[in-house]
Amino acid sequence: MIVGCSQKDTQTVPQGETKKNYFTYKTDITPLLLKRVGFEDIDGFMEDDLDLALEVFQKSCDKTSLDPRLVNVCKKAIYYDDGYKFWTENFGAFMLYDENKNKDGLITGYFEPIIYGSMKKTRRFRYPVFKLPKNMRIRGLSRKRHETRRYKKSEVLFYTDNKVDSFFMEIQGSGRVKLRDGSIKNVAYAGQNGQKYYPIGRELVKIKAIKEQHMSLQAIKKWCEKYPKRANRLFYLNKSKIFFYFSEQTATGSLGVPLVAKRNIAVDRRTIPLGFPVFVATKHPITKDDLNTLTVAADTGGAIKGAIRADFFWGAGNKAGNIAGKMKEKLNMILLIPNE
Repeated sequence: MIVGCSQKDTQTVPQGETKKNYFTYKTDITPLLLKRVGFEDIDGFMEDDLDLALEVFQKSCDKTSLDPRLVNVCKKAIYYDDGYKFWTENFGAFMLYDENKNKDGLITGYFEPIIYGSMKKTRRFRYPVFKLPKNMRIRGLSRKRHETRRYKKSEVLFYTDNKVDSFFMEIQGSGRVKLRDGSIKNVAYAGQNGQKYYPIGRELVKIKAIKEQHMSLQAIKKWCEKYPKRANRLFYLNKSKIFFYFSEQTATGSLGVPLVAKRNIAVDRRTIPLGFPVFVATKHPITKDDLNTLTVAADTGGAIKGAIRADFFWGAGNKAGNIAGKMKEKLNMILLIPNE
């Protein structure tokens, strides 16, 4: 069974090994360790809604870009309606470790923001949200150069009344806009300028504007709204610029399927192949209760880098945003790999 992510540098996982054995496989960034675990030994697996997890997986199987290692099991998935039977009969479960045999990583949260907008520029709605530029030279400009240049109306998707909300929609990668006539449109990721992402939260800790232990999405937004001029300069430190288009679908991940709240995660695709089921074991960021659930890796993100690292999708709106913004928890990841 091939489980590596790199086509040029993979390793086969032996069958029938004991739980004590580690299996190594190489990715594009670092060798990872896998340790087989029994489904009965995974805390929360039996209590999870495995039927819903199966439905989410079945929908991800519709993509033509599906990883070839999932093709056979996807063909079987359509004949199952019992999630427990499907997962336990067709997959093996493997705990992920890093090269130091550490299984603890980091999970954060993201959501689909809802912002206010207008199709026409007004005194209130004056901040442009851009379409993907056709001109490659313009597309490659840094955030500051892009936003301070003279642009054509045809380059603008819509205008918003809050630059902070617009910036954070870029961080989330998608959103919804409520227009002046009351209609709501889905705003989807169209592309990026190729420049490096820089987390502004790191800068706020560096300049001691926010203490690290108090860092959250809400804390960053509160600071930015209190100091709008300084916030503008802060935004320019992140040279990465995201472009959007109107979509018929709600938030769609990198896999190309609509995201399902609490059932999809963003990963580093150099480590976890998109479309693979991943059981995450962590804590709820507010209640601190166990949050152990089977998800599908369906998205990526500029800040999601490394082996045991994920971004948990909480859904749309302020409630989801409040939870997502506070999430920064320890994570264990169990990768489910098809038996054939």
